[in-house]
Amino acid sequence: MPTPAAQIRAFYRTLFRAWGRQHWWPAQSRFEVIAGAYLTQNTAWTNVERAIAALRQAGVLSIEGIRATPLRRLEQLIRSAGYFRQKARRLKTFVEFLDARYGGSLDRMFAQPTAALREQLLALNGVGPETADSILLYAGQHPVFVVDAYTRRILARHEILPENAPYEDIRALFERALGARGSLASVSQTHICQKRADVGHPRPAGSCHQPSRMSTARRTPPAQVFNEMHGLLVGVGKNYCLKSKPLCEQCPLGQFLPKRVASS
Repeated sequence: MPTPAAQIRAFYRTLFRAWGRQHWWPAQSRFEVIAGAYLTQNTAWTNVERAIAALRQAGVLSIEGIRATPLRRLEQLIRSAGYFRQKARRLKTFVEFLDARYGGSLDRMFAQPTAALREQLLALNGVGPETADSILLYAGQHPVFVVDAYTRRILARHEILPENAPYEDIRALFERALGARGSLASVSQTHICQKRADVGHPRPAGSCHQPSRMSTARRTPPAQVFNEMHGLLVGVGKNYCLKSKPLCEQCPLGQFLPKRVASS
């Protein structure tokens, strides 16, 4: 059997060849990514999109906007994202942290070493590892891998790691497997996802979004690979590796399931 790291690399090559770039995170600014990372906690992305749209329409989808918006008004604007009182306070807390520590500058914040900034983010109320790493990778272009429930489910079903494995163990595995493999970011067919969306291809193209200012931002090869891999795994989780009735026969990763590998 291949090592876990080799399996991760095989997953990446297979999914990227099938679906191409996923254009994560879909946003027009770094702060929109940060807001989305908070708002997506314990809710579906469609609910986040409605909340983001409301913030944008109100003209407050920015550091300055969140700073100036009264808490009760902010709660109403993001109501669609659920847990809106908690999330409104957490957005306010982030802006207060940015103001106090970095003079309100995202440039200064993201210029910090990855490990140090990650520790600072994790110290904020409401920021766990997934939220912190989403901010670091998708808003700051720092080379960290984001672990979510889809990742855990896929690893468990392929018997690579148990679903309840520690977050840091999973993150370390992906970063070890993919971090020095920047060339993987251009395996092939970098625009297949967009082409399929254009022609209405009947098969899902992973979790592809329309290209955006943040999804096409410049980043190092390792950060690009981590970016793509997370989006690709979300595509597997949403379309095939379903919680109750997985569609293994149709899944691009079905060929790697332990029983199939053992019998081949």
